Amino acid sequence: MTIDSHQHFWTFDPIRDSWITDDMSVIQRNFYPEDLQATLQQNGIDACVAVQADQSLGETRFLLDLAAKNDFIKAVVGWIDLQDDAIDEQLSEWKSEKKLAGFRHVLQAEPDTEYMLRPSFLRGISKLKNHEFTYDILIFPKHLATAQKFVAQFPDQPFVLDHIAKPFIKAGLIDEWKRDIKSLAKFENLQCKVSGIITEADWKSWTYEQIIPFLDIVFESFGVERIMFGSDWPVCLVAGDYSRVKKIIETYMKDFSVSEKAKVFGENSARFYGIIE
Repeated sequence: MTIDSHQHFWTFDPIRDSWITDDMSVIQRNFYPEDLQATLQQNGIDACVAVQADQSLGETRFLLDLAAKNDFIKAVVGWIDLQDDAIDEQLSEWKSEKKLAGFRHVLQAEPDTEYMLRPSFLRGISKLKNHEFTYDILIFPKHLATAQKFVAQFPDQPFVLDHIAKPFIKAGLIDEWKRDIKSLAKFENLQCKVSGIITEADWKSWTYEQIIPFLDIVFESFGVERIMFGSDWPVCLVAGDYSRVKKIIETYMKDFSVSEKAKVFGENSARFYGIIE
């Protein structure tokens, strides 16, 4: 099964979704499963993982409802208040939702760069493994050193790094990101999504050649056993269509074996998120 490990759906709300600025007008509208399904089929994708874009329990329910109605949505990464005193009880209740694979918090938007090290947040993370939930780490390069301290505390918790930590591809800044990515990748319970890449480059003039050095580091650091393809649709549309996003990884992996390609384009995601054909 070929899987897109990272995409979103939303009913656009200009106030709630204020992160979608006017220069991103192409995505200032609703995006539902019917807008994506044909695109997935055209690009040879069998299934996808829907990831939260809003920090509310309503968002989690919204995505689960879409997943229940659309079989190609095989897993959901929702949101939950990990700092809630009753987090253990809440996780027990959510466990009945078979397509709910894990959770994510928009750490990149928190003013406190060490938000993930707050005792109440760590307490919530510590409860996930017992309920068999994964956790998606959404951060910027400035958070990578802190992320090492974070991941180190939970050696048995399945983590995945979203969007290769959003390096400054447009500016060509790679050295510090490279150092920190290589250090973070030493934690073997951490996977990495090759997603959200073109939106970190120049939206109008990015080239494949500009992206190669960043992919080299990710593949060298994580290996094909711990990398997942993700489109970051529809956010990717500000810089290129779905086929261009997929073509980047296909081109990069053209000389890889069939089994290695299968891991990156589906098997790793299926294993991580508990997706069954």
